[in-house]
Amino acid sequence: MIAFISGGARSGKSTHAEALARRWQAERGGARYYLATAMSGSDEWQARIGRHRQARGEGWITLEEPVDLIAALERVAPGSTLLLDCLTLWASQLLYASEYAGEFDEARGIAMLERLLAEARQRDVALVIVSNDVNEGMPPEDTEVWRYLAFLQRAHRLVAQEADEVIQVMAGLPQVWKRRGEERS
Repeated sequence: MIAFISGGARSGKSTHAEALARRWQAERGGARYYLATAMSGSDEWQARIGRHRQARGEGWITLEEPVDLIAALERVAPGSTLLLDCLTLWASQLLYASEYAGEFDEARGIAMLERLLAEARQRDVALVIVSNDVNEGMPPEDTEVWRYLAFLQRAHRLVAQEADEVIQVMAGLPQVWKRRGEERS
């Protein structure tokens, strides 16, 4: 099972994703993993990471991997549940703050996502992917910002297409856009 959960900054998307991951893990068994794509940096960022860990509570195995999603997935036991938080930070690491920066092309990042989705299904890992809604306003004039947003748009479309559930969270309220087995008119 794969779920894609998006929403604006501090919309409640991570809280909703954590609840879904807990539910799936309770139903399926196996371990529950949290894949953090953020790299700890400033004191403010460290404090935010600490608050997130405390809010999640016990029962999570935390993996920290800012870029190589496949390497992280390989550390997850088959039959487990994995929460990836978040695709937005992963994209920024891939583009600007990793060994890929400078030689990155969109196809390479999309290929990594495609592989992640396929291998999660193959290994029976329930995967919950979180991302920010970042392209809600006027198109940016900056070339690098446009490059980042264009990549995220393509990544979001891919994940949403492959996901069994697609949920957008606004002001803490989830809107289900897609759920396997439910027809929408």
